[in-house]
This record gives sequence, structure tokens and C-alpha cells, in this order.
Amino acid sequence: MRHPPHDDAPTGPADAGAHPEVWTGTATNRVQWVLALAGVACVALGIALAVNSTWTSGVAALAMSVVGCLLAGLLILFGTLAFVSVAVRVDHTTLEVRCGHIGVPRRSIPLAHVVEADFAPAVTPRQWGGYGYRWRPELGTAVVVRRGEGVVLRLGDGRTFTFTVDDAESAVHEIRRRLHLYGTHGGPGQAPAGA
Repeated sequence: MRHPPHDDAPTGPADAGAHPEVWTGTATNRVQWVLALAGVACVALGIALAVNSTWTSGVAALAMSVVGCLLAGLLILFGTLAFVSVAVRVDHTTLEVRCGHIGVPRRSIPLAHVVEADFAPAVTPRQWGGYGYRWRPELGTAVVVRRGEGVVLRLGDGRTFTFTVDDAESAVHEIRRRLHLYGTHGGPGQAPAGA
């Protein structure tokens, strides 16, 4: 993994005024909208079956078809629309990752639990087994909404959390700056681990 340079790291809390109070970033995947259309088609098929069928013969089979189409369509819609975009917010104490337009699923990580942040130039759905909120025992957890650059956080409990976001190097820089200011394992006045 590539590391952004540390040469402009602030030397103390007095330098915090030169940087934004809150860093925000996003990532989107327009291809997910195509998959969402498949969900809409399934829901439409279920409604069409329910409305246009005579229901005179094979009621159980028809009911199962209607319910199956509706459930499959809604599942596809939620699974795709929830991961069309991701919004990342980093303030002085917390990093928050919110998915989709309603912000669910959401992950909030106190910076006190972050040991290191690294830039990942090529995060791919193939690495994680697809798009969305993912977990792999050997890699940790991730939010992957598109292929490309991302951030890998190493947490104090030994786990990692990866997320895709545009301008990931800037996100890494901001996270490292805040870890430098406030200490890797705590608030202001505590030294980073290994200091």
C-alpha cells in the first residue's frame, strides 16, 4: 500500500485551525442503478401477476409466484440502492461511514480505536466477494461501492476496516493528522502508540 507523505503533519493542536473541522468524502457507483432496475422489474412482475391473473386455478402456486417476485424485487432493490453510494465523515473524535441515500448500514469508529490508516490504490469487489458491506476472515470488514481507491484502517483490536471513497489519499492524510494531534489511543494530551 502507498502512504501519503507525512511532511506537512501538524506539530500540535494549535495547528488544527488551518484544517477543516470535519472532512467529508463520497463514492458512487452508477452501475448499481442498472441492478436496481432488475429489482423494479421483479416487483412489477409480482404486481402484474397479482392483478392480471384470474386466481381460479393453482392459487397456491400463483400466490407463491407473486410473493416470490415481490420479495426478490425488494431484496434486490434494497441490496443495490443501499450501496449506490457511500458518505464518509471524519471529525476530531470519530470516523463515520454511511451507505446509500438513507445512511443504512452505518459504521461509526472512534478515532481512539484507530491505530493506523493506509491508502489502498485498488480496492475491488472481487477481493471482497462483491459489492456492499463485506466480511472476510483474512481481510476484515469492508464497505465496497465501486472499484478503485480506498482507505484501510487498522484498529486497536487487530481487525481492519476498508472502505472505498473518492480522494482516499486526502482521507488518509486527515485521519493521520487527527491521530497525530490527539494520540493513536486516546484524546488530546495522550501520546501516539510507540511515541
